[in-house]
Order: sequence, then C-alpha cells, then structure tokens
Amino acid sequence: MGISIVIPCFNEEDSIPIFFREVEKISSQIDEEIDYIFVDDGSIDSTLNVLKKLNSKQKRVSYISFSRNFGKEAALYAGLKQAQGEYVAVMDADLQDPPELLIQMKSILDNNKRIDCVGSYRVNRKGEPLIRSLFAKLFYKIINKISHLDVVDGARDFRLMRRQMLDAILELSEYNRFSKGIFAWVGFKTEYLKYNNVERVVGNTSWSFWSLFKYSLEGIINFSDAPLAVSFVLGLLVCIISFFLMFFIVIRTLIMGNPTSGWTSIMTIILFLGGLQLLSIGIMGKYIGKIFLETKKRPIYVVKEQSNDSF
Repeated sequence: MGISIVIPCFNEEDSIPIFFREVEKISSQIDEEIDYIFVDDGSIDSTLNVLKKLNSKQKRVSYISFSRNFGKEAALYAGLKQAQGEYVAVMDADLQDPPELLIQMKSILDNNKRIDCVGSYRVNRKGEPLIRSLFAKLFYKIINKISHLDVVDGARDFRLMRRQMLDAILELSEYNRFSKGIFAWVGFKTEYLKYNNVERVVGNTSWSFWSLFKYSLEGIINFSDAPLAVSFVLGLLVCIISFFLMFFIVIRTLIMGNPTSGWTSIMTIILFLGGLQLLSIGIMGKYIGKIFLETKKRPIYVVKEQSNDSF
C-alpha cells in the first residue's frame, strides 16, 4: 500500500528540510509508510543539492531534476508518473499545505470507500494582496460558469487520492495542462476540507500577479471554448448594428441630403471595429497556439538528473 507524496519544487532550498521534518512528525499517526517524490523544476538555487543530501540519508526520498524550468504543471505530472503508492498526495514544499490535514484525509478515505479523493480549500486569503484575491474569486466564478467543471473556490492542488483516480489522471497526457481542471474533469467522488490560509514558512512565492493571470487564462482556454463563442457573438452583434446604421444613413441621405460626417465619429467606429477584430484574432490565436503545441508532440518535460530509485 503506502502513500506517495509528490512535491514540485522551484528554489525551495530552505523549505525542503522543514517540510520533510514536519511531515515526518505526523507520519506516525498515519497507518501507512510514506515515500517522498521531490521534483526540482529547474531551480537556480541549491534545491538539487539539498534533495541529494536528503536522498542519501532517507531512501524513502527520491528526486527528479529537470534540465530547465518547465513549470509546476510539468513537475506535478512527472511526480505523479513516478508515484507507486496506493494513495497519492500532492503538496507544496512551502508548508502552505498543512501536513496535519493528511491525517484527516487518510481517515476519511479509510472510513468511506465511496470517496476517491480528499481535497482542500482555503476559507480565506489572509496575507494575500487584495487585488490578487479579487481576481482569484472572479476566476473561479468564470471557469465554473463557462465550463463543465466544478472547481471549488480557493481549492488547492493539495489532496490525497486513491490509485484509481491517479491512473485516470495519468491517461490525460496533454501538453497544455491545468491540474485543477484535470482533477475535476476525471470525476470521482471528492470531498473537500477547509482550512485558514497559511503563509509560506520561508522565502517568497515565485508566483507574480502576471504569472497567476496567465495561468488563469490557460485554465479557461484549456477547458472551455466559451471565449470563441463570445468572439462570434460580438462579431455578430457588430454586423447587426452596422446593418442598421447603414440603413439609417441611407434613409437620412435620401431625406436630408449628404451632410459632411464628423471625423470623430468615423474614427471612433473604425477604432472600435479594429479593436474588436484584433480581440477576436487574438482569441483564435490562443486556441491555434494550443493546437500547434499539442500537434508537435514535444515532451512535457526533460529530465537532467534523478535519484537511482526513480523510474
């Protein structure tokens, strides 16, 4: 049996020892052996050296190191492919995912065989900038309305799932990945535990507002074609409005002659239509770009180094 914990890492040299120590503290309360799979996502600090030292002391710790930074989604996928446990957990190394919740998660899965996964979500975003919190809430509302997913507001990647659910996730080997959407898309009965937001134990997050914004757009595009539908509807509305305006201009010319049109109104219409066209082309371009990347069949990540017990 056993529990495999997948931990994506990017510049987490100070967090990893603390994370390992805190999880080991609660491991005795979980009736399963725990093995750790750290994935170094092209860190530029001493993360890899820390993982090597930990691996030399603890054989339950394995690591995979990428040739460069491929992103958290790639690191998460690599770790999930490596996981061998009957139960698999996903956690961050910064301890924003409270290790003690693993005890409750395992207890829920043991006592209710109908539940396949126990996830987690934050009931507040204490410590986060207000603008980031507002955009995060807006993102969850949008993606739940325009897709067939049910993503819980504040949901984290932190979860404990059964092997059957993991196998289903690994079947989705798409290049453009959005794990929160994938976890929801595969289905399976999931129960969520709530907790108050926990700040990083050390260091600063590598996620800027702009990177989170781009990540949100990736999630929307990966799981919904609603932006294309919106672009079509806007184009259709502009065509209808333009037709009525043309009809109005013809009637006015027949009745009142052909007075000189205002330069401001003409430029406003031209700029509006030009902006709308560029927006529509940009939306289509994003989807075409996704198709382009998928058809190239490039690997999701490239492994530079790994522990002897990996793969």
